[in-house]
Amino acid sequence: MNKKGVIVGVIVVAIIAGITASYYSSQTETLNLDMGRTHGTISTAMGSPILGDPSAPITIVEFGDYQCEQCYAWFHETKPAIVRDYIDTGKVNLVFVDLAFLGKDSIPASMATYCAEDQEMYWEYHDLLYNSQESVDGGWANSERLKAFAYSLGLDFELFESCLDSEKYSKRVQYNIQQAKDNGIRGTPGFFIVGPDGQQKIGGAQPFSVFKNVLDSMI
Repeated sequence: MNKKGVIVGVIVVAIIAGITASYYSSQTETLNLDMGRTHGTISTAMGSPILGDPSAPITIVEFGDYQCEQCYAWFHETKPAIVRDYIDTGKVNLVFVDLAFLGKDSIPASMATYCAEDQEMYWEYHDLLYNSQESVDGGWANSERLKAFAYSLGLDFELFESCLDSEKYSKRVQYNIQQAKDNGIRGTPGFFIVGPDGQQKIGGAQPFSVFKNVLDSMI
C-alpha cells in the first residue's frame, strides 16, 4: 500500500471511531449511563438499570431474549424467590443484558424497554413483556403491541412511539448482544454470578436451588 493509501486508511478509521464515540457519548448524556460499568468480565454499561441495591456485593448478570420460552420460565419460577431472599434484602442485585436473537421481534422488544427507560419505567415494561409472552414472532411483540404495552403503562405515548420508530436504541441492543458473544453466552437464559472473588456461569433456566447454592457460597 502506498503512503497515500495508508493516510486515507487512517483517516477512515479515525472517522469511524469518532462516530462510534459520538454515539455512545450521546447515549451516556441522554441516560446518564456509566460507560465504565462492568461486572466481572462483562461490560453492563448498555444493559438495564440495576435492580436492587447498587452497592450489593454480588451481581447476577442475566442474558435474555423476551421471546425466549425458558427465560419466561425462569422469570416466573425462579426469579421471584431470588428477588425475595437476595435482592430485596440487599445481598444481591441484578442486571439484564439483551441477547435478542430468536426472531424478528426480539430486537424491537429490547429496544422498547430502553424507550420505556427514557420515562423511568424500564423494569415495569420488562416485567410486562415477560408476563405477556406468546410464541416467537407470533405478533405479541410486534411494533403495534409494543406501543400498546407502553400505553397500558401510562407512558407518554408520542414520546415512546417516536423512540421506537426511530430505532433509537438499536446500537445499544447490538452492543449487548456482542457482550453475550464475547463472554461465551450462546443461548438464553444465561447468567453470570459475579462476586468479590470472581464469577460463575450458570446456563439455562435453572431452579432456585442452583442459584441459592452459588449465591450462598459467595456471601
